[in-house]
Amino acid sequence: MYHMSLHKPKKLSTDAYKGVRDFFPTEMAVEKKIFDIWRTTVETYGYEEYGASVLEPAELYRAKSGEEIVNEQTYTFTDRGDREVTLRPEMTPTLARMVAAKKRELVFPLRWYSIPNLFRYEQPQRGRVREHWQLNVDIFGVESINAEIETINIACDITRAYGLKDTDFEVRLNNRKVMNYVTRDVYGLNEDAAHKLSKLIDKKDKIKPEAFEMGATELLGDKAQSFLTLLNSKNFEDFTSNLPQTKEEHVGLAEIRSVIDGLEKLGITNVRFDQTLMRGFDYYTGVVFEVFDLNPINRRAVFGGGRYDDLLSLFGNGKVSAVGFGTGDVIARDLMETYNTVPSSTPSADIALIIIGEQNTPFALDLAQTLRSKKIRTVVDLSNKKISDQIKNADKRSILRIICIGDEEVKTGKLRVKNMSTGEEIVCTEETISL
Repeated sequence: MYHMSLHKPKKLSTDAYKGVRDFFPTEMAVEKKIFDIWRTTVETYGYEEYGASVLEPAELYRAKSGEEIVNEQTYTFTDRGDREVTLRPEMTPTLARMVAAKKRELVFPLRWYSIPNLFRYEQPQRGRVREHWQLNVDIFGVESINAEIETINIACDITRAYGLKDTDFEVRLNNRKVMNYVTRDVYGLNEDAAHKLSKLIDKKDKIKPEAFEMGATELLGDKAQSFLTLLNSKNFEDFTSNLPQTKEEHVGLAEIRSVIDGLEKLGITNVRFDQTLMRGFDYYTGVVFEVFDLNPINRRAVFGGGRYDDLLSLFGNGKVSAVGFGTGDVIARDLMETYNTVPSSTPSADIALIIIGEQNTPFALDLAQTLRSKKIRTVVDLSNKKISDQIKNADKRSILRIICIGDEEVKTGKLRVKNMSTGEEIVCTEETISL
């Protein structure tokens, strides 16, 4: 005999999944403002928006981002067709795949941007969550360092649009060519050891100095001390003086000088060389950069990017020069809170129509359509509550103007537009109403 369970079903939690966020209207208004800053800025440089699915084959990231990212930081699963699939942790490999697929049809130089939703399985903390939105800006087909100058210029414009002054942040530069030269030519490491040393440098600020020195010693032996001296150089000149003099004009160093000079000509002088800056992804081939907030509350990278000329060649159809950067919505929000530039919430409508008597609802709905055709955002209160309660609700939503619709208004067509801030009333008709 079948017996129904006497246990009540377990209540579902109202909490969001760990490390992700809900965006209620107030938070969404800030998010929209951030997206608006991004779109407005990059489109003034002539960049076009593109998009793609959040799902990609896991092999795309194994080949281009590195095994560590796939194994430790992604949401990867096997689908019903026994394919290994990853929720994208970054956008650049997807972008490279798309450009490679249509390479013969596209017009270069190519300027594209996107605002994708990205997923990383990492420990949530200030400035880092497991799901976020990120602006990606990339330029393809420019071999000169003018591509780096343009993208860094965009990043600086966006940082200023958040409300920061040039004295609040700095641009930090390095070059993978320089670090490859240092690890392989100066210190004679093979490719595997050079790769391990690069990863160690990338973690320098996240681990204790003793642990870093121990890791360097394991890879470099008795050369570790001279390497630490080089890595602790105070500035560009100090760094180059610690390299063999015959290599001082190495191409990577020359590129850094050219980027710094080019940015200075555009009025961007808060730029410095940082030999410890590596950027975590394996695909960077030249200049890498970060925009870094100097405020002690944050003290972290706001933007990060660089040159990746070899990425498209992994799809088997030749190299294409490429430079790009990414920046996330979480740090953007943190910055705007730190510098008190978070936008105040805007009202959801310009006018609220208050209905007095349900029989007048059709008139109110028709009037609302007329107002909307004039680009006036209009909300109709359909609650059938008391007039005072409807007015209070409009006021709570910061709606500046109301129109009460009763029998008299329907009969005469004369409408009183009341300003909730001043108490002033203006008598209009449906045809003459304007903001």
